Amino acid sequence: MRAFQYHRPASLAEAAALAARPEAKLLAGGQSLVQAMKLRLASPSDVVDLGALKDLAGIKTDGRTLTIGAMTRHAEVAESAEVKKAIPALAQLAGMIGDRQVRAMGTLGGSIANNDPAADYPAAVLALDAVIHTNKGRHDVGTFFKGLYETALAPGEIITAVEFRIPQRAAYMKFKNPASRFAIVGVFVADFGGGNVRVAVTGAGPCVFRQTEMEKALAAKFDPASVASIKVSPAGLNSDLHASAEYRAHLVTVMAKRAVEAALK
Repeated sequence: MRAFQYHRPASLAEAAALAARPEAKLLAGGQSLVQAMKLRLASPSDVVDLGALKDLAGIKTDGRTLTIGAMTRHAEVAESAEVKKAIPALAQLAGMIGDRQVRAMGTLGGSIANNDPAADYPAAVLALDAVIHTNKGRHDVGTFFKGLYETALAPGEIITAVEFRIPQRAAYMKFKNPASRFAIVGVFVADFGGGNVRVAVTGAGPCVFRQTEMEKALAAKFDPASVASIKVSPAGLNSDLHASAEYRAHLVTVMAKRAVEAALK
């Protein structure tokens, strides 16, 4: 780990000004950044700790949407009665992230800003047609995730909250790495009614993506059999020591089928 300047701003405006520095990095939960710094994969000149910005945490619902502050910890989402009532699948997803220590420190905003290709939250954000609110405005989820560790966030732009649409039913299933518990493949299925179904896949490719063929099949009939025979192409999918692209393609179908089964229970 190389030397850096540590900042703990007392306001969002101060944090944004510091974050706009060319080599600055935001510290939310620190579950990715600190490890990257230890391995010297990241060497920021300034680390801007958002931990003092209490207004960036919290959970609220209006019956149609569920809004979660960016600094809300995974454990808080997993244990929230409001989340369990509005979107049970989101609470279950949060409870699957990492281990107890990771869930106690990791944050929603940090996860989606980092956009790790194997992270769980991006699948929920994409499948639940979320709106990402920032200090500079808002981003529709369809244009937010750009690629490997890349998002639409501009320098000095900080996620403040994520607003999820509440579906009629939803579920998330993942085939996890037994050591890190990251998703080798994870599939989030959300049914909003009226033939509006969204299927988001994480872990399989360089970035979270929608599986439109499965969406069309489930819109016609929301049943596990609708996706069971869909063959996913391995082209462009990740291939590493954990799983080949072909195996990941197979897992997309398996996890999607299981997610639909879970959503119907």
